[in-house]
Amino acid sequence: MKKYIILFTIFLGILTQAQDKQSYQLFDKNGKKTTYKKLVASSLKNDVVLFGEYHNNSVVHWLQLELTKDLAEKTDLVLGAEMLEADNQTQLNQYLKDEITQKGLDTLARLWNNYKTDYKPLVDFAKEKKFDFIATNVPRRYASMVFRKDLVALDSLSTEEKSWIAPLPIEFDVNLPGYQAMMGMQGGHAGDKMPKAQAIKDATMAYFIHKNLKESSVFVHYNGTYHSDNFEGINWYLKLYNPEIKIVTIATVEQKEIATLEKEHLNKADFILVIDEDVTKTY
Repeated sequence: MKKYIILFTIFLGILTQAQDKQSYQLFDKNGKKTTYKKLVASSLKNDVVLFGEYHNNSVVHWLQLELTKDLAEKTDLVLGAEMLEADNQTQLNQYLKDEITQKGLDTLARLWNNYKTDYKPLVDFAKEKKFDFIATNVPRRYASMVFRKDLVALDSLSTEEKSWIAPLPIEFDVNLPGYQAMMGMQGGHAGDKMPKAQAIKDATMAYFIHKNLKESSVFVHYNGTYHSDNFEGINWYLKLYNPEIKIVTIATVEQKEIATLEKEHLNKADFILVIDEDVTKTY
């Protein structure tokens, strides 16, 4: 009789596990499963959290907000995002200080189409907690200039315009694997202007993160995962500005099965957020 009870218990355990659907799983860079609790603890030990996202993934946006709220219970924060451009900082500050309404921000700033669903909750949390929120990205027109005319095109900008980008000249390492991969696009004919346009974004985001660091605070930055994957991009430029800076990176990937990390994603970040590829997309 005991034998049958044990077998039935095992069967129930297997059945329960099969019915326990999860939308995401966290791994460390070596592919070992880890926990949200460890992510929070690690974030609190660093100066900067680079939270790489897929822009249209509902789970990653939910987890960004949850992590931000949980960190705020333990320490002061500065928040920042790729999705807001440096020349809109004045309007963003006006919104944070209740000097303009959401409608005013919509009118005066260039907001992404998914701002209200995916980024407004983060900005409103900063507003509620009186945290700074930094518009870190280069104005897109300057990245377009680089793509069309190379980095030298930025030399002709006015003093005010140059205040919205990383100090010139920016250092550019064409040998970084991420930039090399870009050069391999379009059948290997993409050239180096595409990675240079990416680099001016990475350098500018890193510059404004570095510029707005505060003692006894953690800077949480939200960016497309490609901008910080493999410890390159923003991470690389932050290390140039301050070799001693402590950074934790989070990469987002989607997989059909989330129980194990696929080999191609190993060492992509300190924490790798694997999300079921079937989760709802926000656009």
